[in-house]
Amino acid sequence: MTDTHSPILFLSGAGLPTWIWDEVRSRVGAESAVAPRPSAHSDAPLNAYVEAAVDATPPGRFAIVAHSSGGVVGAEVARLLGERVSSFLAISAVIPTGTDSFVSAMPAPNRWVLPTLMRLAGTRPPARAIRRGLGRGLHIDDVERIVTEFVPESRGLYMDQTGQHEWSGLRGFLLTTDDKELPLGSQRRFVQRLGAQWTREITTGHLPMLQDPKATASAIGEFVTT
Repeated sequence: MTDTHSPILFLSGAGLPTWIWDEVRSRVGAESAVAPRPSAHSDAPLNAYVEAAVDATPPGRFAIVAHSSGGVVGAEVARLLGERVSSFLAISAVIPTGTDSFVSAMPAPNRWVLPTLMRLAGTRPPARAIRRGLGRGLHIDDVERIVTEFVPESRGLYMDQTGQHEWSGLRGFLLTTDDKELPLGSQRRFVQRLGAQWTREITTGHLPMLQDPKATASAIGEFVTT
């Protein structure tokens, strides 16, 4: 258990169930919540995801720990709530700049290809792609549970633009060095966009909270008590 100073709001990557954070949350030991999806998420705009996250925030100041596409939602929460956000930790997260969307924040050719793929095939990847990407390095039981419980998100989460960001508080980035979903080069670019003052690396795939919850919790605890 880590001695932390602020409650934590966890923001998951697209399609992922809240239980992925269970062991990390128990190890960190701080008051925490995982942001839910909006109730009608299948066609929800980005701001509905942001509102659902804001509604889950604890009173007073709190830290954000944002994973993957949760970085886009977290950036909007931080913009709206300003000084209430004591710190922001990105874990292999997409960080927008200016009025980016998730898609436009991605490197080429993904920023051109993804809109067409989502229009034609929807936002749920094939099971084999989930196993090969998100499932990299995980126990087979966790992989199959994620495949079964993966939730297609709305196109708005990926396509809607964010506002102009003004960051407050400490910012950090936990890089996942064996990540095939968001390669290390892209993560390093997002480190720069975030203006991270604190960085660490962890040798996992895209879901470090499942592959190495002990090291992930330790990194979170170190960051929020910095």
